Amino acid sequence: MTDETFYHQGNRALQDAFESRKIADRLQRLKHAVFTDDDKAFIEDSIYFFLATADAEGRPDCSFKGGPAGFVRVTGPSELAFPDYDGNGMFKSLGNVVDNPNVGLLFIALHGPPRRLRVNGTARVDRDDPLMASTVGAQMIVRVTAGAIFPNCPRYIPSMQLFAESPDSPRPGEDPVEPAWKSFEVFQDDIHPRQPTWKG
Repeated sequence: MTDETFYHQGNRALQDAFESRKIADRLQRLKHAVFTDDDKAFIEDSIYFFLATADAEGRPDCSFKGGPAGFVRVTGPSELAFPDYDGNGMFKSLGNVVDNPNVGLLFIALHGPPRRLRVNGTARVDRDDPLMASTVGAQMIVRVTAGAIFPNCPRYIPSMQLFAESPDSPRPGEDPVEPAWKSFEVFQDDIHPRQPTWKG
């Protein structure tokens, strides 16, 4: 018997059309809801991931999230947390989380040995989270409760080289770097104020 909350009718229809249901069921057995030590090490060493959200009407959005190694933390057996840093103020992803907590996270190694880890679950956003006090540059904290943690085939990940982490990543004791686009004349009348953040 398989967990039919993991695969829906659309998944099953394509699995049957391509005769892949048997391997799909085998791969499903790799799914877990508690982070392993290996999951934790990979996540906390990551300097970026991709976040998929949808609004209450199901309209999707996908965003890149980056920061220094350790900016994503595994904070419980099935929970991780990451900061929201100052950005363009659109709040497309986190606004979606407010209306629809269902999220998908893709951690991917685009440099070094290829690897992908997917985390599907529910998220919440908090401006007063206790982690705010120890997270440099955070204006909010997002906590994700994992419902499904599973590896993904790394076959098509290109071989790339990392030259440097982003110079804009928040660093203890340093003033945040303002992005160049905020100085463009076209935006001058509309720039929102930078929110207070902990500098460390």
